[in-house]
Amino acid sequence: MQRSRIPLLSALLLPALAPAAHASDDVSIKFSGRLYYDVARFDNDDRGSRERDNDDLRAAWLAASGSFHGVDYKFEGDFAGHRPVARDVYLARRFGTTTVTVGQFKQFFTLDDRASANHIPTLERSYLAQTLAPTYRLGVGANGYRDGLFWSGSAYSLESIDAWKVKGRGLGGRAGYVPWSEPGHVLHLAAAVAREDYDNPGRSGAAALRVQPRVAGYFGDNSRLLLLDFRNGRDVQVDKYGLEAAGVHQAWSWQAEYGAAHYDDGQQKARVRSGYVQGSWLLTGEPRSYDARTGRFVQLKPAREGGAWELVARYDHIQGEQWPQTRRDLSADAWTVGVNWYAVKHLRVMVDWTDTRRRDELAARTLDHTGVLAGRVQLDF
Repeated sequence: MQRSRIPLLSALLLPALAPAAHASDDVSIKFSGRLYYDVARFDNDDRGSRERDNDDLRAAWLAASGSFHGVDYKFEGDFAGHRPVARDVYLARRFGTTTVTVGQFKQFFTLDDRASANHIPTLERSYLAQTLAPTYRLGVGANGYRDGLFWSGSAYSLESIDAWKVKGRGLGGRAGYVPWSEPGHVLHLAAAVAREDYDNPGRSGAAALRVQPRVAGYFGDNSRLLLLDFRNGRDVQVDKYGLEAAGVHQAWSWQAEYGAAHYDDGQQKARVRSGYVQGSWLLTGEPRSYDARTGRFVQLKPAREGGAWELVARYDHIQGEQWPQTRRDLSADAWTVGVNWYAVKHLRVMVDWTDTRRRDELAARTLDHTGVLAGRVQLDF
């Protein structure tokens, strides 16, 4: 994965912009961003295509956000690749405890996807978040909270600013209850649903509808698993749901999710099911930070000069079936263990070991068994 080094040089200058800010009674602006430098070393078996060791600047985000006469705004892009990619680009207005958002923003689906990548304890998101979460889409949404309840909903296009070939529309919502939420003592329960309608995927200029997770992580292109493929031009209806539970008990935290999506184009059907269980332990005693208003984990603040240390473990599973014209039944499993060092509030070093397996359930055989040792140096500001 060779990329131009020009974005790297540009990204190194981004932190210098962070202090630049302006504020008045009616207008404010601040700059923020993130830099991720990732590295991966693979342990391949003799089955399937081999993965190649690699390292790269994975993220170089820069954002400007603030308010303008009572309207909040954010403009955010990722400059790590060959061309910039838009992330959050929206306007928002608050009405009491409710916020209405218009533009491109991350949709409301799954606990793992709602948390920023700056704050999740593993390098990679779960298979569930990778495959079922709509992520950044153009639309209008609202979210709010009251008395331990949080809720959100949106109507969105399946297009984004940088991906105009995905045609269609969606409706989604997420709601949850937090019976208790205080430092070191959290219980989170939530659910999400979504309905998406894809227009003529694979024909008339529309992109095909494929679910194809990278089983072995960001650099693991050769381990992609094609769970389903709709590309015959027939409209596809997709119904999704997800269930969430999480908790914090002093230095210990846990979270688990299960979700599924059902696909139907009138002739072919498909189903994707996925779930994971994850736990972490902060050896230095800090409780994992949680925001009950939005139902997600947020930034950890080390309590000691030497920083905070965290151990994390996760089991992840996904399975996809398609029938009757194209028959496939494929699955993947992954075990991840990792250690994180939060050197200071905005600097983190991460190391994960993930053991992955891909299987063809129809043939009852293992397609591939790959291990990956991955690391990251992360700066956010």
